[in-house]
Amino acid sequence: MTEVKLVSACLFGIECRYDGEDNLDEKVMELTEEDFLIPVCPEQLGGLGTPRKPMNIANGDGLEVLEGKGKVLNEDNEDITKNMIKGAKETLKIARAYDVREAILKARSPSCGCGEIHRRELGLTEGDGVTAALLKKNGINVITEEEL
Repeated sequence: MTEVKLVSACLFGIECRYDGEDNLDEKVMELTEEDFLIPVCPEQLGGLGTPRKPMNIANGDGLEVLEGKGKVLNEDNEDITKNMIKGAKETLKIARAYDVREAILKARSPSCGCGEIHRRELGLTEGDGVTAALLKKNGINVITEEEL
């Protein structure tokens, strides 16, 4: 039976990364033979344009951002936390509309990262991005393209 899964749009070849490029992943594309994939870009869904300034979670991880304890700042120290939370919530709406049970999200992203994210003061560290944390909190299995 075909499963419906969310996938980071950049992994699907959509040019929506912060620099206007993509992260096309052949393993993700091969999944289209078996599963129905819905590409999402939480940053765009949150109102951020492409290209956009690189960003990091300034303190905490995605779950702490959702709890109001952390912030997401771009390289110019502009607070884009509200955009990131909005994008995560919009992604969750899509997941619920299609009864999605699994998401394949871009590794290490401040929005999509699962298990590891880039943090401003620490570099690469344990934690989930904002969208990954919200999806997990709502019972959706989240993996990265590296786990395929």
